[in-house]
Amino acid sequence: MQYGYFDNKNKEYVITRPDTPLPWINYLSNGKYCAMVSNTGGGYSFYIDPRDQRILRYRYNNLPIDRPGRYIYIRDNQTSEYWTPTWQPVIKKLDNYECRHGLGYTKISSSYKGVKAKILYFVPLEDNLEIWSLTLQNNSSGKKELGIFSYAEFCLWSAIADQRDLQYIQNVAVAKYDHIVNAIFYHLFDLSSYIAFFASNGKVIGYDCDRESFIGLYRSEENPVSVENGKCKNSQALGGNPIAATYNSMTLNPHETKRIVFILGIVKEKSQAKQLIHKYKKFDNVEIEFLKLKETWDNYLKKNIVETPDEDFNSIINIWNPYQCKTTFDWARYVSFYETGIGRGIGFRDSNQDTLAVCHSLPKLVRKRLLELAKIQFEDGKVYHIYFPLTGKGDYPDYVNPRMKFFSDDHLWMIYAVSNYLKETGDWSILKHEVDYVEGSKDSLYDHLKRAIEFTINHIGPHGFPLIGTADWNDTLQLHGPNQNGESVMVAMQFHKALSDISNIANELNFKADVEKYNNLAKKIKDHINKYAWDGQWYIRAYTDDGEVIGSKSNEEGKIFLNTQSWAVFSKVAPVDRSFQCMDSVRKYLVTKFGIKLLYPPYTRFYPKLKGISTFPPGLKENASIFCHSNPWAEIAECILGRGDIAYEYFKKIAPTSKNKIAEIHQTEPYIYSQMITGNDHPKFGAAKNSWLTGTASWTMKAATDWILGIRSDFHGLKINPCIPKKWDKFRVTRYFRNAIYDIQVQNPEHRSKGIKLVKVDNIIQENNLLPVFKDGKKYDVKVLMG
Repeated sequence: MQYGYFDNKNKEYVITRPDTPLPWINYLSNGKYCAMVSNTGGGYSFYIDPRDQRILRYRYNNLPIDRPGRYIYIRDNQTSEYWTPTWQPVIKKLDNYECRHGLGYTKISSSYKGVKAKILYFVPLEDNLEIWSLTLQNNSSGKKELGIFSYAEFCLWSAIADQRDLQYIQNVAVAKYDHIVNAIFYHLFDLSSYIAFFASNGKVIGYDCDRESFIGLYRSEENPVSVENGKCKNSQALGGNPIAATYNSMTLNPHETKRIVFILGIVKEKSQAKQLIHKYKKFDNVEIEFLKLKETWDNYLKKNIVETPDEDFNSIINIWNPYQCKTTFDWARYVSFYETGIGRGIGFRDSNQDTLAVCHSLPKLVRKRLLELAKIQFEDGKVYHIYFPLTGKGDYPDYVNPRMKFFSDDHLWMIYAVSNYLKETGDWSILKHEVDYVEGSKDSLYDHLKRAIEFTINHIGPHGFPLIGTADWNDTLQLHGPNQNGESVMVAMQFHKALSDISNIANELNFKADVEKYNNLAKKIKDHINKYAWDGQWYIRAYTDDGEVIGSKSNEEGKIFLNTQSWAVFSKVAPVDRSFQCMDSVRKYLVTKFGIKLLYPPYTRFYPKLKGISTFPPGLKENASIFCHSNPWAEIAECILGRGDIAYEYFKKIAPTSKNKIAEIHQTEPYIYSQMITGNDHPKFGAAKNSWLTGTASWTMKAATDWILGIRSDFHGLKINPCIPKKWDKFRVTRYFRNAIYDIQVQNPEHRSKGIKLVKVDNIIQENNLLPVFKDGKKYDVKVLMG
């Protein structure tokens, strides 16, 4: 069943029916103010921090789903009938309905009994507020007397207290209508919070600031008593549940169109709100800000444009994947319709990975982020697992092992991210930047990277592999026990790549002693992995606290894990023969029609030695689901092996566009990657969960652009080394790189997956496949002949 389609010309996904299997959402954000909105108007807003500065309330995992939201009720005052153009919450059958999720905006339009309504939601680039722009058109032959009711339910700022401490928090909230400014203001009684405001450019006839006054007792958003009666009670909230509800009237003659703008925002002082309300009451200013938003997204996307024979691939890589990458860069795994934003901050591991795919478009923001992240590193080289953007402070999750407060992989991701930044920008000054440690001392960023290496060196287990600590990349693989001896082979492979990366950085800096040290360590760890972690057809995954091997043919369950196969190739640990063997084993045991499973066979009971991973039913989460984040690593591995058809097959299996026609099975948005897809050991095989905020976005972008298309940055230029489907005749990429534009046209007349015969830049034959760096802002014509 299909619920919508891609409108690539307008860069929109169009939803044609409101009853999607799950709420299909969009992020409207300027990097500080964020509004999440679903295809039926549900969702919530926050400012910088969704835990401590939540503006609108949202009821997770509740019935009815996806409530409350940003609602506009339309009432026919001649018949007393009312509806919502967003379908929810009244859920009246509309004559037609359409939702267009665009880049940073959402448009929902519908018609009911001759009245056509269109709502545009967006967040301006520079002002911390959201716009609801309503356009109404009377398509009937008679006059329409309409009542327009708005509704937004405020959260009590602290999302935790809002759900847990009602006896206190519901007695300190204040919401009142200011008749001078003509706006509703909401704040805490002691004025310790920010001030939220809600206004419109229409004449407000009535208002309600108290939820129970507007909704009524034993009712819901579906049938508010104020809408039913056609008037508000002009209530205020002194404690209780504060809301912003206003009432405007509108007369529409036949075929007449009118507009009204609603403004919801956050300020420190009322005077600031007055200025913003004055600005956005003018329709022209709303239009100007909307056009600025669209232009900004166009400028972001144009830094990497692809033209291939596969239109679905083009749609993903040109529009939706980079759009998701920017969203994950802004919010990591902090807050979504699945992550409440209450229990965790922004992940250190996550944020480093999220920089990888936006570095070419947002180098200044990536630089700033990398330096921020380095501040939550300790002097011994480990890092906090999470940090909070409002304070810049770090912390650990509740499940951290109190005796081994570290995740064995976290600190290593910083090395990959900094290496990627250096290759993309050539900005070597970042390495000299002095950055605090948690304890207060300072060091250069380069020395921060060195300390990350030292931490792993100093935390090696009895089998010669890195101690896993609380966990590694797989947060649920919790092998710590009384001996604190759990070990991760995956982290050993990651350590090898980190050593290679920092050695290459040191070589560019001419730090010869460091180069020699890290190269020797890399060889040692590589030899050790191949001697002790090879299981005959694949690499093992880990050792438990008491020394039991995990991910071996000797195990009854969890015999083979995906990540130690893909990373064996990606990290260049595996020799050529074993590279093919282990990836062939992946294909034999882990590949399904919807993607590659994390392990096989799944765990069918709880194992105290493994803890979290064995708490999930087979086929869910880390217990043999298709964990999408890890699939791009397999794509990269296959590209390294030169098997372009297999790499592309894996890319297509998890591609959102491939789910559009099976939306009732896939369930989450068909324009965005999800964290996981239920594996084939589960009765709901193919159902996705946790969309939007996932490392899948960044790594898929890297797999597609750097490895399948094969255009990746290096210290001294752009390296061209495609690994494409053999059936492709050609492809083209426009790539911005260090203040120059490369128009790269690749021809594949022999229908090969890999191999380059010739490279020309402005008709000059190049010695190799490394395009030189140009810093003159000009466009260069690059011709590549495969063969």
